[in-house]
Amino acid sequence: MSKLKNLLKGVSVIYASSEEDIEIEKIEFDSRKIGEKDMFVAQKGVAVNGHDYIVKAIENGAKCVVCEELPENQPSNVVFIKVENTAVTMGRLAANYFNHPTSSLKLIGVTGTNGKTTVVSLLYDLFVDLGYKVGKLTTIHNVINGRIIPTNLTTPDVLTTNRLLNEMVEEGCEFAFMEVSSHAIHQGRIEGLKFTGGLFTNMSHDHLDYHKTFAEYIKAKKTFFDELPKESFALVNIDDKRGEVMMQNSLADKKRYSLRRIADFKGKILENTLTGLHFEINGVGIIARLIGEFNAYNLLAVYGCAILLEQESDEVLIAISKLVAPEGRFDYVVNLEKNIIGIVDYAHTPDALEKVLGTINDIQKSKSNIITVVGCGGDRDKTKRPIMAKIGYEASKQLILTSDNPRTEDPETILDDMEKGLDGKDMSKVLRITDRKQAIKIAGRLANHGDVILIAGKGHEKYQDINGVKHPFDDKILIKESLGIV
Repeated sequence: MSKLKNLLKGVSVIYASSEEDIEIEKIEFDSRKIGEKDMFVAQKGVAVNGHDYIVKAIENGAKCVVCEELPENQPSNVVFIKVENTAVTMGRLAANYFNHPTSSLKLIGVTGTNGKTTVVSLLYDLFVDLGYKVGKLTTIHNVINGRIIPTNLTTPDVLTTNRLLNEMVEEGCEFAFMEVSSHAIHQGRIEGLKFTGGLFTNMSHDHLDYHKTFAEYIKAKKTFFDELPKESFALVNIDDKRGEVMMQNSLADKKRYSLRRIADFKGKILENTLTGLHFEINGVGIIARLIGEFNAYNLLAVYGCAILLEQESDEVLIAISKLVAPEGRFDYVVNLEKNIIGIVDYAHTPDALEKVLGTINDIQKSKSNIITVVGCGGDRDKTKRPIMAKIGYEASKQLILTSDNPRTEDPETILDDMEKGLDGKDMSKVLRITDRKQAIKIAGRLANHGDVILIAGKGHEKYQDINGVKHPFDDKILIKESLGIV
């Protein structure tokens, strides 16, 4: 329960139908969740306009409506607040309602095309190992001091985020790490949050179904760094040419990490194997349990962030040597009898797929023994489909095109789009198996001694989304069954 005037602190109000300081039970943007004495915030979403549900919210008991467009009928027992942007306002309302949790803990936002989940998860595990109470918000799940809370979005809505952050504060967490997606930045889902630091991993082809152009995608990511406060830090990967772009207009303390250039946090790979990395960070050698160059970048980002959060270097390096990859990120199983390796990875962008396949080829020293099973999601960026098929073809002995999460699209149409990237190619090493379960089973049958099977695209997901229904599905269980691994 909060007073209306307290909720409106920092909000630019264009019009208020009443100056009465009423009590607000809770804030909602879904009219179906409105109860007596609640505030309804009418947001204009991608698919739904909350203004169309103002009447329904009032019928359900709303005592205050925040909107960009005032309705013609304004009942006298309801306070109407007009603002310029309800998405921005929602962030400030949520922060006020939950007592500004980001003023009581140190929040780090991680953005970029690939690596967000891994970096956030590694940071969480690192700081737990260092003895802190910590929270994290990720694609896989949200965690508050060890307590797991399921999630559906990379970055939750701003109400949920503030509620979770407030729970972290109440449980004594000192640090919180969260993924920050381009959608969340563009839709105002991080408004009102105070970040102690922002971290940029990399930028490649993704989400053009939403942002329409790569320039708009870059702009969305850059906005996050533009709005960091001057007392925060910005840590970016300068081996990605957009790293410096991210910091151009940022007031934050600018720091850089790199494997190839002079930087504040410099890494060097000494040896890369399927058992881990022999790696140098700022001249100090460590043995890490993670695999591949992309994970060398992730570990370097984690180290830099920890140092910027005033942790002792030696303790951080020891903790880093214990870290393991999150579920579904280069997650591998081995049939020891046949020496066949099955790898499950979330790679669902061209850049991520190329890096995972590149890592496998670098370690195996050959392109002749990889079987790649890959699909593309429905109702998402169609332009990446042929690119991903081409990458899979060029880096594999055998390519199996299959379903990912078709959602409301015909999976055959998705596979048609993927095959466009194989025009003129020798199709003898390409199979098209729409049923993902069958595709994984066939991959296991095709594998010979010493082969590597990559199952790409879904990683940690435990479902397959078909026509709005999430059917139980687990790539790792299926590849283990396919390889006869108990």
